Amino acid sequence: MESEVVKEKIHTEPLLEDFRYVILLSVLVLICTLVVTWLYSRRSRRQSILLLGLSDSGKTLLFLRLAYSQYKQTFTSMKENTEDYITPNNTLKLVDVPGQERLRHKFFEQYKNSAKAIIYVIDSVTIQKDVRDVAEYLYTILSDPVIQSNSPPFLILCNKQDQPLAKGSQVIKNFLEKELNLVRVTKSSQLQSVDDSQNKALYLGKLGKDFEFSHLSIRVEIVECSANTGDDDKPADIQSVQNWITKL
Repeated sequence: MESEVVKEKIHTEPLLEDFRYVILLSVLVLICTLVVTWLYSRRSRRQSILLLGLSDSGKTLLFLRLAYSQYKQTFTSMKENTEDYITPNNTLKLVDVPGQERLRHKFFEQYKNSAKAIIYVIDSVTIQKDVRDVAEYLYTILSDPVIQSNSPPFLILCNKQDQPLAKGSQVIKNFLEKELNLVRVTKSSQLQSVDDSQNKALYLGKLGKDFEFSHLSIRVEIVECSANTGDDDKPADIQSVQNWITKL
């Protein structure tokens, strides 16, 4: 009798091991499936191209040029403008975010999670006068935890290049890097006084070095364009923007 019990135990042990293996394998498959599904859904939700920048930088006119190939007189936006933008590979959504200081944070918060890419529009004529405001808003966007986590491609667009007093992209890049270096010092000091760990997490660039866009984990490109040519008979010079979007 005892020998039969031993034999039965010997026969059942491999079955139990096989059962445990099947259960473990099933759990691993389920976890992998959930992770892949989460990553795919997160990626699929990010189909927006955000047009950001200060008021009067030309965002809304650029939006009209890209979405409808039209020139129209525009006014300061009080709400977002949205439209589908079809590329050879994808259908994206253009979102023109108001640039007014009291509105832009609200709409940026609303759309930042859906950002597949960001276009930051700059007035190339007034950049030297407005560089502090331009840099502070740019710093806010680049240091945002969601943007840092998702790392969407980032285009700094030097608009209004058709104007005689417009600064070129290299000059604007130098302006911004110098001003962002100053803004970074101010913002980092403010954060450090509140929470040192947060300061380290959101620090832009490399510690101990002057700020450069090349130091960021987010890929930043700077190009020139002119959305404002005055009429429909003269095509806007926005080819650089269209090419950039097509490569997304």
